[in-house]
Amino acid sequence: MLTPYEALLGKRVEAHYRASDLQLSAAGTLVADSGKSISIEDAFVQNGREKKMRLEIPYQFIFRVVETPKSSAGLNP
Repeated sequence: MLTPYEALLGKRVEAHYRASDLQLSAAGTLVADSGKSISIEDAFVQNGREKKMRLEIPYQFIFRVVETPKSSAGLNP
């Protein structure tokens, strides 16, 4: 059985979602789709150190998820 966002796994995406009364967005690589939520991960450099951030968004809070072009401002120049 396919999950709704399975075709986007491993691709750079932008997700628009609701948190309380706010509409937020997150960009990164879609790394997981459990069938109940998605996980988006992004890598960045802070104070000279490589860091990763992972965000899990339950389906019921997602407005849309769209594929975006790869960013030139990542860890790899």
